[in-house]
This record gives sequence, C-alpha cells and structure tokens, in this order.
Amino acid sequence: MTFSRTSLRAIAVCAVSLCATASWAHITLADQAALAGTGYRATLRVGHGCDGSPTTAVRVSVPAGLRGAKPMPKPGWTLATTTGPLDTPYDDHGTKVTTGVTTITWTATAGNALPDDQYDEFVLRGSLPPTAGAMWFKVLQTCQKGSTDWAEVPANGTSTKGMKAPAALLEIIPSGHAAGHNH
Repeated sequence: MTFSRTSLRAIAVCAVSLCATASWAHITLADQAALAGTGYRATLRVGHGCDGSPTTAVRVSVPAGLRGAKPMPKPGWTLATTTGPLDTPYDDHGTKVTTGVTTITWTATAGNALPDDQYDEFVLRGSLPPTAGAMWFKVLQTCQKGSTDWAEVPANGTSTKGMKAPAALLEIIPSGHAAGHNH
C-alpha cells in the first residue's frame, strides 16, 4: 500500500493534533484535522461542567471561513442560530454569499442539563475554505453555576500550551485539489 504526500501529511497532522490538544482543552473536536475545500462535520466534545456544576448551554461562534454552517438538533436541548454578515463572503454556485450563521446555541430543556461527571457531543457541519491553516471554534459553556469561555487563541502558531480555556483547533490541510463540490 502506498500513500501520496498529501495523505501522509494528513495522517501526520492528525496524529500530532490528537496528541497535542487532547490533554489541554476541555472542549475538543472529534476530528482535529481535515482537508481544505471539503465538507466538515464538527463534533464538539464537552467533557465536564463548570467546577462541578452541570452544563446548561453550549454556544459556538462559527469560525470565519466555515461556509454554510448547519447545526444538528439534539434531543432534550433547544437549538437557536444567529445570522449576520460574514467576515469573508464566498461564491456558492454563482451566487455571492454575504450573510450566514454566526453563532449556534444548544440550551438544555428542563431536566436535561449535562451532569459534570458525564460527557456529550454537539454537532454542526459546513464546508471548509480552499486554503490550509488553523480554524478556531470558540465555545461558551454555560452551567447552572458559572460559565467557561473556551475562546483563547495563541498569538502565533497553534500551541495552546499553558492556556486555561483554549478554543478548539481544527487544522485545515492542503488537499491538492480543493476546488471540488463537497457538501
């Protein structure tokens, strides 16, 4: 079995991403690397509450460059989206898209808060930009008592070492032919 350079690079980035971020962040992405210009299913993992308090809401700021963001409904949670102007408009089949979903919020209905000692996932999907680089998913986790704003981003590079509340990192990898029709 042989692998292309792009495949080997993708495997290496995935391995590094899994080792580097799993130990630091408490809201992480299940898939921490993806190819540029493809559809992406962002599965955000919430591993605990706020200082022992159950999670009652999860709000994701849709990263600039994620196109056509759509959330997955979650039983026991209400879903709300906010739309607004995009930082980077894009072309969708000949139509210039200038507005889109900017935040997605899941809020627990009565009796459905996520206990501190349990974990769950919150999912959205969209299309990745055609260029490689870091994409940060900033998440505000609200609990019965308190909240944590997982929004810290390093000034340079992608290392979150030493950060108390880092955003979840997606490494977008060059695909070599990212102009396809993937959604």
